Amino acid sequence: MTTAAIIVAAGRGTRAGGDLPKQWQPLAGRPVLAHTLAAFRAAAGVSRTLLVIHPDDRARAEALPGVAEGKVELVEGGASRDASVRNALEALAGAGIERVLIHDGARPLVAPELIARTLAALEAAPGAAPAVPVSDALWRGEGGRVVGTQDRTGLFRAQTPQAFRYEAILAAHRAHPGGAADDVEVARAAGLEVAIVEGCEDNLKVTYPGDFARAERLLALAAGL
Repeated sequence: MTTAAIIVAAGRGTRAGGDLPKQWQPLAGRPVLAHTLAAFRAAAGVSRTLLVIHPDDRARAEALPGVAEGKVELVEGGASRDASVRNALEALAGAGIERVLIHDGARPLVAPELIARTLAALEAAPGAAPAVPVSDALWRGEGGRVVGTQDRTGLFRAQTPQAFRYEAILAAHRAHPGGAADDVEVARAAGLEVAIVEGCEDNLKVTYPGDFARAERLLALAAGL
């Protein structure tokens, strides 16, 4: 099956601090996005890679490995995450793509095994996404005080890449009014079944300043340093 990867990186990522959006900040000497793109360019079965960017970031994007060589295609994002994903999906229309992986650009530590098992789950469902079961106790709070607890049974922390049969997720995005938190929400709104795939604790999303140090430690461990 022909498979495309969509890397969503058009956001501004202000919670991470710094002078640049988090996906452009350095991680182990390279932009976060360079690590993310490398993971998908090396993934088995991925024939096309699209990077969704903010228009202001085009010059930075053109300097990334793979872009200048024409191995990574640039797509300008929209006003929201789901609009950005739809732009990329529309760019693939008519190209014979059968499966698509949609991934957060700020998750630079995605493992090949996670990509492979997420794609494999599409054999039994039109959508599949990795997740990690919630293991911590959950509280409800008001005014800085604990006011109750929440049962964690059946709760998961969602991750990416989220994989879909291409035509199904394109139709789902075209029908969605917007404002979805992720592509699983878009898919479920269209009535698509989404299989839960075993996620990975190391597949962190860089969100806060401290996440860069953790990601660098994980990269060093993976490299045997």
